[in-house]
Amino acid sequence: MGFDVGKVELHCEKNNTAHKTNDISVNRLIVRRGQSFLVTFDFHGPFRSTTDLLELTVETGPQPSEALGTRSVFGLPEGRWKRSSWKVKVHQGSVLPVGSITLDITSPADAPVGEYSLSVKTSATASVGSSLGKLLLLFNPWCQEDWVHLPEEEERQEYVMREQGLVYKGSDNYISSMAWNFGQFEDDIVDICLKLLDVNPKCLSDPAKDFSARCNPIYVSRVVSAMINANDDGGVLMGRWDGQYDGGVSPTHWNGSVEVLRRWLKYGGNPVKYGQCWVFAAVMCTVLRCLGIPCRVVTNFQSAHDTDKNLTIDDFFSDYGVRPKQSPDSVWNYHVWVEAWMRRPDLSVDSLYDGWQAVDPTPQEKSTGVYCCGPAPVKAILQGHVDLKYDVPFVFAEVNADRVTWMVFADGSKKNIFTDTVSVGQNISTKAVGSDKRVDITANYKHAEGTEKERAVYNQAVKKVNIPEENSNGIHDDKPGVSMKIVELTKPVSGKDIDLELVLNSNDNETRTLVINVNVQAMRYNGIPSSQIQTELKEQKLLPNQGRVKMFQIDLLNTTPISVTAIKLEMGFIQCDSSDIIYYLANAIGSELQYSDMMAEVVFENPLSEGLRDCFITVTGSGLLTETMEARMPLLKQGHRLRVKIPFTPYRPGPKKLVAGFNCDQFRDIKASCNVYIKPFTSVVPPLP
Repeated sequence: MGFDVGKVELHCEKNNTAHKTNDISVNRLIVRRGQSFLVTFDFHGPFRSTTDLLELTVETGPQPSEALGTRSVFGLPEGRWKRSSWKVKVHQGSVLPVGSITLDITSPADAPVGEYSLSVKTSATASVGSSLGKLLLLFNPWCQEDWVHLPEEEERQEYVMREQGLVYKGSDNYISSMAWNFGQFEDDIVDICLKLLDVNPKCLSDPAKDFSARCNPIYVSRVVSAMINANDDGGVLMGRWDGQYDGGVSPTHWNGSVEVLRRWLKYGGNPVKYGQCWVFAAVMCTVLRCLGIPCRVVTNFQSAHDTDKNLTIDDFFSDYGVRPKQSPDSVWNYHVWVEAWMRRPDLSVDSLYDGWQAVDPTPQEKSTGVYCCGPAPVKAILQGHVDLKYDVPFVFAEVNADRVTWMVFADGSKKNIFTDTVSVGQNISTKAVGSDKRVDITANYKHAEGTEKERAVYNQAVKKVNIPEENSNGIHDDKPGVSMKIVELTKPVSGKDIDLELVLNSNDNETRTLVINVNVQAMRYNGIPSSQIQTELKEQKLLPNQGRVKMFQIDLLNTTPISVTAIKLEMGFIQCDSSDIIYYLANAIGSELQYSDMMAEVVFENPLSEGLRDCFITVTGSGLLTETMEARMPLLKQGHRLRVKIPFTPYRPGPKKLVAGFNCDQFRDIKASCNVYIKPFTSVVPPLP
């Protein structure tokens, strides 16, 4: 005999709060795997949980099956479904009227993430159950059995729950930060993230297998890495590095991920134009945090791009000092990727490679035929275990490749003149837990430069990729004993000259006559020369065992990074700073209380001796503003200030960040930000936002 089900209560607000998904929504059921949630049934008549039938079914994806883990049938009486992966029991402690029952339902800690249908049958003869609606299931860093379990609550708050963060840019000598709005809890972002999974090529090719594989954070992070770039799979962002951004916006335009993901969905999955490494990484961070995988954005300064997998970066210079680009290898001023936290039982039966994994969505090299990278265990990179998946050799080279310099002569011959074993992989940085401080995590990736341990690990890695060691170690010079170094005497500031000195030292017992060519080139941040700035050829006599200093000056007109080289060779990148000449301020005014009226104030002062035209300011901040706000001004006169006030009503409590951008005909994408802590509204029934 069956029972008619009356009202069903999914307790969305209560469940979502317990599962820490209420920041996404309290109007739909969003829970985390491995953790129980409540459902209350009202029946038309009494219900005996020990004898009466209540059969529940959850299904996800096309062709759901219990064998693939995408379907489970379970229910009451409790002992009837012992083999079911999903479990249910009567909730203890609830006092309900006759005919009502509250159940604790628990998914397995390795269930596929995504959208599930939930249905119920109360009769064994019924062919189809009654639909109870949908639920979303996410990864659970709070569950010890989940592969993404993160032990420390403070870290879970930072790497899963924090909606704003910092991305580090610049160069190893001049590190700057920019505020970024991840916005993973905006109510439409979770659906966009699931859409991203649904249109990935693996899902389109074999959807049943793909939905089943979503139980595995290794698989999911690799799919997301491929889908953030649009190179071969209709992903989110199109990259561009040549400075031409027709049909889109400069990568420096973006302040956060939400606008990027919304644009991708709005325009039917066509790629958003344009992104570079920090945009790719920050958008991926949003997607992984939304799905429940702990992650953080990481910046590697002096980051190598090793195209031929030999763990060396080959630089070619002609005998007149200008670099001919004969190798696709390069060293970027900085490169940004993501670290995701998960176990790696696929690599070791113990926990040897568990923890942070480098995952990189920037389309640099193909991995198994697709533009993606990782997850590569950071512990494997540290130990030089480059024979492990995924893409460990590539990431190892990014942080620890040797840089080999070749002299190219007029007849086409070349000579190895120097091997730099130190400069690649500097000041690897990420935001600190609970503050805006920068944390240097270089020691996670490699042993200290100059130590025997670092060289031993490097040599071991070279052997594992079958590269002869004599091609990757040591210093090679026809006449050893002369060293060179370029030193900055003044801080590089946009619009001002830079004073440098070239320091020569000789340990030779003979007098040396050197022909020195100093060459200055404008560089893109990925190590590609964009234009010639100046060149200077001088002859210098260096006495035995003595030093000499040569002074020179560079005329600098903009904030483009520059490369300074000298043959007999020394090379350095200089990042130019505009912050010393621009006054820019973002501030929040008002009582910092959820659902209360506040004001964002942005002030920009024109530092030039001429007017600025077509000025506009953008302000964004998840939990503070539901969409990006803009204010425009056709002309800002010399020395005048533009002051903009934008009203807003914060709708989520906790630490938040206002991010403002300024653009005009002379300046592009000048950023400012401020932190705001929003106290929760304490009323039992909050007003509508």
